[in-house]
Amino acid sequence: MKVAILAGGFGSRLAEETEIRPKPLVEIGGHPILWHIMMIYSHYGFNDFVIALGYKGEMIKKYIIDYAALNGNLTVDVKSGKVRTLGGFHPEWTVELIDTGIPTLTGGRIKRLEPYLGGETFMLTWGDGVADIDIKALLDFHRSHGKLATVTAVHPPARYGSLGLEGEQVVAFAEKAQLQKAWINGAFFVLEAGIFDYIEGDDTQWEKEPLEQLVQDGELMAYKHTSYWQCMDTLREKYILEKLWSSGDAPWKAWSGG
Repeated sequence: MKVAILAGGFGSRLAEETEIRPKPLVEIGGHPILWHIMMIYSHYGFNDFVIALGYKGEMIKKYIIDYAALNGNLTVDVKSGKVRTLGGFHPEWTVELIDTGIPTLTGGRIKRLEPYLGGETFMLTWGDGVADIDIKALLDFHRSHGKLATVTAVHPPARYGSLGLEGEQVVAFAEKAQLQKAWINGAFFVLEAGIFDYIEGDDTQWEKEPLEQLVQDGELMAYKHTSYWQCMDTLREKYILEKLWSSGDAPWKAWSGG
């Protein structure tokens, strides 16, 4: 089963980093967040990736091409130009890198990937978020209901602490506790090929008409993920992820090696 990753947006809210690189290449612990996302899927045995490129897509192409060579030792036959890699950590990935246009919206990017997804069930996520999600459990849930689409629903981490007050007396204090009332789109979709019929073209935003129509048709189900999830929309969120990775206890790191 193929995993589609949207990696073509401008990342304007992370402009401190994205002026010089696409957001999926912003690093957490010395690795692009794109690598972390791919490692999550790879841990569960999903190694066939189709990446939708746009803004600074050539940098993602170069990263993928260079990854195997730079992650280990090399023997170079200068005369023939042949290069052999020695040692290092090399995931069993196959990666298709597809130019989907710089101004193309999310729905349009998905539509442009259709020829590369084989008309079969596929997974989809954005190139800027991680979670300790059980991908096989997500897939089992999708297969159990028979609908066209599954979205992973998550509770967003609160940006600020909360105070419980009785008059002017503080009776409870919670530092950045999760907001348990609201579910949001955490990406990590599982989709059937029928979803392409819901997308008009490049100017379609996936989160608007396609998902709204899937809801109206009763074809969208939610897999509730109640533990760790974090997107990287801002520099503050990058620092949160960096701190967790540096601690050696990053919740999304289910794999060994790397």
